Amino acid sequence: MTASASSSSVSPVSPAAPAPAHALHSPVIAWFDEHARDLPWRRPEAGPWGVMVSEFMLQQTPVSRVLPVYEQWLARWPRPADLAAEAPGEAVRAWGRLGYPRRALRLHGAAVAITERHGGDVPSDHAQLLSLPGIGEYTAAAVASFAYGQRHAVLDTNVRRVFARASSGVEYPPNATTAAERRLARELLPDDEATAARWAAASMELGALVCTAKSPDCARCPVAGLCAWRLAGKPAYEGPPRRGQTYAGTDRQVRGKLLAVLREAVGAVPQSVLDTVWNEPVQRARALDGLVSDGLVEPLAHGMYRLPQG
Repeated sequence: MTASASSSSVSPVSPAAPAPAHALHSPVIAWFDEHARDLPWRRPEAGPWGVMVSEFMLQQTPVSRVLPVYEQWLARWPRPADLAAEAPGEAVRAWGRLGYPRRALRLHGAAVAITERHGGDVPSDHAQLLSLPGIGEYTAAAVASFAYGQRHAVLDTNVRRVFARASSGVEYPPNATTAAERRLARELLPDDEATAARWAAASMELGALVCTAKSPDCARCPVAGLCAWRLAGKPAYEGPPRRGQTYAGTDRQVRGKLLAVLREAVGAVPQSVLDTVWNEPVQRARALDGLVSDGLVEPLAHGMYRLPQG
């Protein structure tokens, strides 16, 4: 839903016309050239595999938490074949407390497929990337763009927020990516491949550092003078309630506690030990059943459990 412009005592503020795409490209890319963070997956030595690992880890997880796990992961598994040779449970163990550990299994599955289908090299073709286990449209576009310099619309939460404000004149994008957003992203994409890849990274960084969800710093924004939302008087969001993330007391927290015990164990763990991590038996059993169903935990005979071995 489009938010209406806020009104003054004299007359309503008219929505600003969106800035032409080409007017946004140069200032955002110039800002990125000066202010981009020096992150390991942006360095040439990271290679396509390093980019892919970072994209899996950064989903719903801040950079500060990803950095140490990323470094350890690449030191242990510098190529997809190195990870593919390990049991999937080792990927879950190394994932640590990044959260959403099914991503570890999906990354392991992608490594196996890359090793078996592509000779151990992350494919550059977008369709081949999209066919890998655990790879959706966003990740395929991100790897093709950031690792191979290709022209793709890369729509993460940060980019969607920048486009919503700068071009659509609303404070927040919809809860789920829409066809209209994809169309807008394609319209904003520079024609030149190298410029398009730079634009994808730059617009993402702008959303992460300046055009943030709660406290956008318009004074530092290189396109503040072109931003439709700002020019319309920053109308308040009027769309559906935005989803918040809760953790304490949820099944997700219980799953994390159970996995923490299994990650620290050398071998299998008895049910009695897992029972100590949460004092509500119904919720604890539901969380454990969910971990088994998701393939993150392997049940054994006599009430023993371990991380998956194959």
